[in-house]
Amino acid sequence: MTTSPLRVAVAGASGRMGRMLIEAVLAADDCVLAGALDMVGSPALGHDATAWLGQTSGVSITADLDQGLAGAEVLIDFTRPEGTLAHLAACRRLGVKLVIGTTGFTEAQKAEIAAGAQHTAVVMAPNMSVGVNVVLRLLDMAARALNQGYDIEIVEAHHRHKVDAPSGTALAMGEVVAQAVGRELKDCAVYGREGHTGARDAATIGFATVRGGDIVGDHTVLFAGTGERIEISHKASSRVGYAQGSLRAARFLRAHACGLFGMNEVLGL
Repeated sequence: MTTSPLRVAVAGASGRMGRMLIEAVLAADDCVLAGALDMVGSPALGHDATAWLGQTSGVSITADLDQGLAGAEVLIDFTRPEGTLAHLAACRRLGVKLVIGTTGFTEAQKAEIAAGAQHTAVVMAPNMSVGVNVVLRLLDMAARALNQGYDIEIVEAHHRHKVDAPSGTALAMGEVVAQAVGRELKDCAVYGREGHTGARDAATIGFATVRGGDIVGDHTVLFAGTGERIEISHKASSRVGYAQGSLRAARFLRAHACGLFGMNEVLGL
């Protein structure tokens, strides 16, 4: 039986990640670009979504959510929390499923997404990369084995344009490690050190943030013991991995009418 192509819309269509997603959709045999959204005031509005590739897709970039989502089965969104919540409301109203790669949500905003997922299917993950999600599983294993005598530090680096810190991926790594060693991240995270801090508290999980240049995304979790260090790292050299993972999430949603899912469910981890 032949399955019709998955009709995908992309939010933030003129941004770095939006363009990478559009390229991935165009390259996928089982997907078709069905919509392209951008914010009001974007100079890309009204232009063909693939004009920057020297191609014509027939899909114009729009800020009108009803227009941009009219032919879509699923929207992939890597924008800002406020924009994503507006997109969620439109998806819920129009019966469109949603893949959320946006980070920086508050707890209240996460609860709003969970409520919306009772009415349409949503995959939300702090990082859509298949490799990162495998690393999260490795971190769970490592933290359980190294739960005594090892200090845990998380170092992340991103490009100069990233607006939230630590990254959503770094926080997800911290959550996995904290849970594995029986702690609550909110109670043990240290996000900055300056001045006379005193000796390190062995129960803490430290975060360090680097911002500069065009770094796509580097994450390292360091388990520092006496006489040895274990480092588990993921380094992204392009956004291709995020785009491919997002398409896997979009394909996964085709079989679900509603519910909130993560990449563990998408990848069967």
